[in-house]
Amino acid sequence: MKHILMSTTAALAITLAAGPAFADMEAAKKFLDAEIGDMSSLSREEQEKEMQWFIDAAEPFQGMDIKVVSETITTHEYESKVLAPAFTAITGIKVTHDLIGEGDVVEKLQTQMQSGENIYDAYVNDSDLIGTHWRYQQARSLTDWMENEGKDVTNPGLDLDDFIGTSFTTAPDGKLYQLPDQQFANLYWFRYDWFNDEKNKADFKAKYGYDLGVPVNWSAYEDIAEFFTGRDMGEGPVYGHMDYGKKDPSLGWRFTDAWLSMAGNGDKGIPNGVPVDEWGIRVDENSRPVGSCVARGGDTNGPAAVYSITKYLDWLKAYAPPEAQGMTFSEAGPVPAQGKIAQQIFWYTAFTADAVKEGLPVVNEDGTPKWRMAPSPHGVYWKDGMKLGYQDVGSWTLMKSTPDDRAKAAWLYAQFVTSKTVDVKKSHVGLTLIRESSIRHPSFTERAPELGGLIEFYRSPARVQWSPTGTNVPDYPKLAQLWWQAIGDAASGAKTPQEAMDTLCAEQESIMERLERAGIQGDIGPKLNEEHDMEYWVEQAKANGTLAPQPAVENEKEQPITVNYDELVKSWADATATAPTEGDTTSATPAAAPAQ
Repeated sequence: MKHILMSTTAALAITLAAGPAFADMEAAKKFLDAEIGDMSSLSREEQEKEMQWFIDAAEPFQGMDIKVVSETITTHEYESKVLAPAFTAITGIKVTHDLIGEGDVVEKLQTQMQSGENIYDAYVNDSDLIGTHWRYQQARSLTDWMENEGKDVTNPGLDLDDFIGTSFTTAPDGKLYQLPDQQFANLYWFRYDWFNDEKNKADFKAKYGYDLGVPVNWSAYEDIAEFFTGRDMGEGPVYGHMDYGKKDPSLGWRFTDAWLSMAGNGDKGIPNGVPVDEWGIRVDENSRPVGSCVARGGDTNGPAAVYSITKYLDWLKAYAPPEAQGMTFSEAGPVPAQGKIAQQIFWYTAFTADAVKEGLPVVNEDGTPKWRMAPSPHGVYWKDGMKLGYQDVGSWTLMKSTPDDRAKAAWLYAQFVTSKTVDVKKSHVGLTLIRESSIRHPSFTERAPELGGLIEFYRSPARVQWSPTGTNVPDYPKLAQLWWQAIGDAASGAKTPQEAMDTLCAEQESIMERLERAGIQGDIGPKLNEEHDMEYWVEQAKANGTLAPQPAVENEKEQPITVNYDELVKSWADATATAPTEGDTTSATPAAAPAQ
């Protein structure tokens, strides 16, 4: 499949140079010939029909210059350098697709929200902001837009049902506010070759009394981390765990993304816990945030959260390379591919392309990886029916402060770069899958052995338990920045895990209190609960059939469970025909798998 990833710059240059100055089907055909070919879920006839629709719909906007923005990742680089010039040649709408840091995208968005100035005509921003967009009502409801002002520029072949992430971009009012553009998950990563080594298997079984395999729970993960740390795998000792600990904004992502959900913080519910989510924020029956601390019915400083921070610190110190404690997200990300790490509890699948490069110590001579990815293990507080991990879903967002004509032109571009015509090719370049039709495309069946389980995961029923931040978070930019400082204090030893989470929940409630007092989010903004002791909220949870906040578990080192990776993947294939949908709360993980 290497031909898929070859540079397309020269081909596009030919397309644009040979095309006429005005938009027409000739430019579209040159683009399809040079760039797409059979890398599409549509036939060539269907591709041309879709391109003709874009040409016709864009006619009123020919000659317009628009600006859109996204973070800098491979998928968006492809859009900016390849798809934007093609869109311009085909439609006559000139697109400038800026690439900036993720934090800068949020800053520009906040500035536009606060000032009303139209900085960009469309944003690709994380669906983590869905609660923010819904409550502030400064982003267009795409549901309303497609039925009304944007109806004439909404592709009849858009096929929203084909997108796998729309449940994450739909608010409690049932309306879609963002259109997924790229999506990647945090999954367990491990050295498949080491786990299948006969001596490793025998030594592990002799020491721990059960089979070495994919850990289903944190107890097994901890045993495996201990087993591999310091073990000589032929080129010196290795480490059983990898993480990072520098006090940096990226440390906050590590926890808001997945640590607490894996531990079992919050309530059951897909895509997020109800009424308490994995951030520990509780909402009432009207989706109004009512508390973060246990005293108000939240779970940010509850036993599950404190347990997650404690395990994070213990493992970082005991089983990760010493330098990991001073690393950030971007510094730690490439380390597993360097050949000294046995496993990582969750690893961003956005690193897949970089971890399958020829010549790496984790890649075989035939180009297949020596590693695999699988569902992350869960902590002792986790219960069947909870979310188990995080998915990043960068999504197109149209602000109300953008004039209608500019929003229409930008909406055409957003649909073009997510269209069925281009999505299979774009997915091969960036490996950030958003459409079921792309995931099932034969080209990904062919390429799957090179990608370490990525395609198997996205074709499996397990994927529904990986979700972004949900709608309980009333102002993501304001609240998210609190996390890295609190976790950083725990990582540095300045505070105990309990003290750090007590501080964090209090600071979250302080922001929610200010939002409540200002009334800026109206009747869907925060309305804080009265404070009670934990026993009160535990009894409330029992009476309501919910979980959070859960009381402390006496023995947090539960019976370890592992599962054979090959058997797990086989079970996914068997279950595909009856796989739950994104709105289904049925368990889809190997949580109940027998110990091997």
